[in-house]
Amino acid sequence: MASVTTMLRSAGRADAAGWRRFVPTPKVLIVGAVIVVIGYLAVVPLYYLLWGTFFGADGFSLAGFGRAYGNDRIVGLVGNSLWFAFGAAILSLVVGTGLAYLQVRTDVPFKSLFFAASIIPLIIPGILYTIAWIFLASPDIGLINAALKPIFGGAVVDVFTVWGMIWVEGLHLSPLVFLLMVAAFRSMDPSLEESALMSGASRWTVFRRVTVPLVRPAIVAAVLIMTVRSLESFEVPALLGLQNGIYVFTSRIYFTLRTYPPDLPAAGALATGLLMIAIVGVALSSLAGRGERTYQTITGKGFRPRPMELGRWKPVAGAAIVLYFALTVVLPLLVLVYTSFLKFYRAPSKDMLTSLTLENYQDLIHTSSAMTALKNSVLLGVGSATIVMALMAIAAWIVVRSRIPGRKLLDHLSFLPLVVPGLVLGLALSFVYLRSPIPIYGTLFILLIAYVTRYLPYGMRYAVTSMHQIASELEESAQVSGASWWQSFRRVLLPLLAPGLVAGWIYILVVSFRELSSSILLYSPGKEVLSILIFEQFENGQFPVLAALGVVMVLTLVVLVSVAYKLGAKVGLKQD
Repeated sequence: MASVTTMLRSAGRADAAGWRRFVPTPKVLIVGAVIVVIGYLAVVPLYYLLWGTFFGADGFSLAGFGRAYGNDRIVGLVGNSLWFAFGAAILSLVVGTGLAYLQVRTDVPFKSLFFAASIIPLIIPGILYTIAWIFLASPDIGLINAALKPIFGGAVVDVFTVWGMIWVEGLHLSPLVFLLMVAAFRSMDPSLEESALMSGASRWTVFRRVTVPLVRPAIVAAVLIMTVRSLESFEVPALLGLQNGIYVFTSRIYFTLRTYPPDLPAAGALATGLLMIAIVGVALSSLAGRGERTYQTITGKGFRPRPMELGRWKPVAGAAIVLYFALTVVLPLLVLVYTSFLKFYRAPSKDMLTSLTLENYQDLIHTSSAMTALKNSVLLGVGSATIVMALMAIAAWIVVRSRIPGRKLLDHLSFLPLVVPGLVLGLALSFVYLRSPIPIYGTLFILLIAYVTRYLPYGMRYAVTSMHQIASELEESAQVSGASWWQSFRRVLLPLLAPGLVAGWIYILVVSFRELSSSILLYSPGKEVLSILIFEQFENGQFPVLAALGVVMVLTLVVLVSVAYKLGAKVGLKQD
């Protein structure tokens, strides 16, 4: 009898052990859920976009491509897109590289303006920056034309042209190039330039034959990145190009979907073409980045660049800095503030002080749509930042720490949205959720999905970088002491990852707050965000109220960035 009981107990223990092998642990559940969510967000929208573009009710069809590309206008569309993208990239490169060189390598005056000139334009949303330049350079209402009209007798500048589009987009992108090139110039060994100067070469020769070749990979990468950014730009082509019938890929997609009935296959065909161009551009920029190893000049020996004396050119360089600061920061912000105090938009005059009013700001307080848009923007910004960084904290552990087969694929999947322009992502999500039985389309939840998907790559960059800086011995010591995987992750890794995660959270909050391109195709009445409300007010011609809302939006973003700086310093996030 005892032997039978013993056998039954042994069988029971074996069955329990076998059952535990099939019951997933919390680690497996959490890691598996993160992999599934990232894969779904990155792959499913593109799959539905391609399926809806190539397959219809009658099966495989290229009819959408025929309607999208089968007319004479497509040559102008492609030409305008490439002209606009390359022009804006070159302008931003020239301006940003020149300013970076002056900042790092010379004794140019007014260096304190560089920080403001490089950070403030990044805070100003693209739609507000574009509208500000309409107030400045429109042939009808532009303040610059109003000031120059008595001299030249008519409009001198016209922002509603391809050249105007290039000017606005190039100026708005130049701070990004400045930040990229500052890092490149600071990492160079200045002894190479000094040796060339001692050998009798002029400053221009040194810059052309020594400096530029050393930073060539950074220059090529900057051109490609800015070209891709310009190709996916929506605000500038929509607000400036459509006024004169100048179409690029993004504005044509928007126009195709706003016509009745919307032609989804044709819009998908245009989006597919734009997606392919973006993929090629990102791939080329990655290759250019790999090539930087060939041009490395940093060794273990420390060095500090000695500023080059500009001599008689110092006042000229200083004037150029002040002019750039005025064009990129002062004038756009001043014209928005000025317009926000008007009842009706008009050029400044001697008696303009008597016409200034606070009614626009008072109207905003009592306008339910403005308060709703502000609330929606805050909710979506906080929600998307929190979800992205929570997902990426786990994903970074999978990529850096685990030995799960295919973990590098997860890294690639998280970066896939980087090559998807915002308008294309919005269209892809439309293909998914217009067919979904779950009533998500037309709610805030679909905007949240769009923001989370679009900013996965940025969250992954912050999380992986922070994870690489933490030694694995700390985690292993906790597990040796008896801690489970979740305990060691929560009590050891998360506190150490906090600076990087907080920095990523704040960045995603800011860029989500100003997002327009992926929202314009997904929002519904009552679910607007601030950028959508500004776009609608521009279409309705409500310029003073629009300007007041824009000033409030910029001030809100300034507060967010200030909080980011203070909070980053508090948790130990310091950048030189």
